[in-house]
Amino acid sequence: MAGSGASPNSHSSLSSQPTAESRAALLKRAARAAIDYLDGEDVRPVAPSANAVAALKALQGPLPPGPTSPEAVLRLLDEYGSPATVAKTSGRYFGFVNGGCLPAALAASWLVSAWDQNAAFYVQSPTAITLEDVALEWVREMLGLPAGTSGAVVTGATMANFSALAAARHRLLERVGWDVEADGLFGAPPITVVVGEEAHSSLIKALGLLGLGRKRVVRVPVDAQGRMRADALPPLDAQTILCLQAGNVNSGSFDPAADLCPAARQAGAWIHVDGAFGLWAAVSPAYRKLTSGFELADSWATDGHKWPNIGYDCGIVLVRDPSALRAAMSIEAAYLLQGDRREPSHYNPELSRRARGVELWAGLRSLGWSGMAAIVERTSSHARRFAEGLRAAGFEVLNEVVINQVLVSFGSPEHTLGTIARLQANGACWCGGTVWQGRTAMRISVSSWATTKDDVERSLAAMIKAAREQGPPA
Repeated sequence: MAGSGASPNSHSSLSSQPTAESRAALLKRAARAAIDYLDGEDVRPVAPSANAVAALKALQGPLPPGPTSPEAVLRLLDEYGSPATVAKTSGRYFGFVNGGCLPAALAASWLVSAWDQNAAFYVQSPTAITLEDVALEWVREMLGLPAGTSGAVVTGATMANFSALAAARHRLLERVGWDVEADGLFGAPPITVVVGEEAHSSLIKALGLLGLGRKRVVRVPVDAQGRMRADALPPLDAQTILCLQAGNVNSGSFDPAADLCPAARQAGAWIHVDGAFGLWAAVSPAYRKLTSGFELADSWATDGHKWPNIGYDCGIVLVRDPSALRAAMSIEAAYLLQGDRREPSHYNPELSRRARGVELWAGLRSLGWSGMAAIVERTSSHARRFAEGLRAAGFEVLNEVVINQVLVSFGSPEHTLGTIARLQANGACWCGGTVWQGRTAMRISVSSWATTKDDVERSLAAMIKAAREQGPPA
């Protein structure tokens, strides 16, 4: 099929309302296409071919003057869209700390789309709000956070960081008599923000969005694994936000919260934790020690679409004192009918919002405590295997592999980048590049529930082959 797939005569089928039968037939075709897509993940290259990407031109061009049948639209998406996707459902995708999507979460996502709920207020969707409340409490318990902590399900860690830091901004300025939501930041008393030298870019973006500044931060030196140095922490006070990291995006390391948090709490500083994936280590008895001390913070940001494998989009913000989050995020309008219970739109940036909490509930319910712990432990074990295999092949692993992150150098920056490019083009697996502490490296992020030992061995062999095809390390 070429072009837009729409001719003037193809529009006549939409001259009347679709029937229940035609809608059911369409959805069955969509389900079949989705199942076929997933069934092909073992044989499909992880990265799309250049030809498949070029063929996306068939989906471009001007909007047709009239309707296109839903069946034709679905055919276009499947014929041209599916082959040009990156196969992140595969167990051999190791890029960007992206998990897969659990079967229960995927099925819930289909149902959520059919429900078409706006999860803004309880009156709009009792099911969506009830399940979001339950899921948030499950997350609080799994992460070992204080009773009474609550928050919201948002789109990802960027919005989770944004929301938590908005709560921090509110509380700190409230202490000195400033209503930032009413009066803005013009003329407001200053707030000091302290971050580690390797704070994630999403945290820095959130600070910029909040008017706290991307460059005004105080950066604390880190050690050889990217952990904030407790001995280099500047003086803190009640007008300081201290931002810690649970799971460095490159090395996987954790800031020493047990050393940093007591002094920060004594000084009255607000402690925020960016724990997009690392906080989930708390679920595993084998890795829980890495999260020691983070429960002393005031707010936490994490992702459901990373280690929990809930699918996109799903992030979680949690705040020890939820009233600070409500004060920063609440919305008031006469037409918004509100009850006495927690209403999600008072706790996150959005009013109109997908019922993503349902997918979080479904994924966590399907896993249980032991299933979530198994994902953490299995993917971390896979990461250790990658590190062992690459070292044995003569390549340099740059980080201490504490959880699911591996950084490997294949020699010079050019040699490493060439290996990554060759590996991505081959399609056997997918890894990205990074520059960490002055070294160019390939980053292996093992995050998917679907990754098997066979996936690891196939990918490891492909990595070593790609590196050796580049010639001797420079």
